[in-house]
Amino acid sequence: MPKAIWNGAVIADSDDTVVVEGNHYFPRGAVDPAVLRPSSTTTVCSWKGTASYHSLVVDGKENKDAAWFYPEPKSAAAEIADRIAFWKGVEVR
Repeated sequence: MPKAIWNGAVIADSDDTVVVEGNHYFPRGAVDPAVLRPSSTTTVCSWKGTASYHSLVVDGKENKDAAWFYPEPKSAAAEIADRIAFWKGVEVR
């Protein structure tokens, strides 16, 4: 079962991930909401749409913009709707 781990904590855990471009997208419900902080950062992908970000906070340490999601993915990326992916030192195994 894939798990996302950062700063010694499991922040997401699910059998139901979708892998796109090498990134595991976890169902939003499989991500610990207590570690997510809103961010105003956005980026644009030509085929997925506009991504929004969350920072992670675990044991008082912050990992800025380490989680991203597509609130309204384009039709080509519909499979990642309501899912969150991670980077910036978050280990998925």
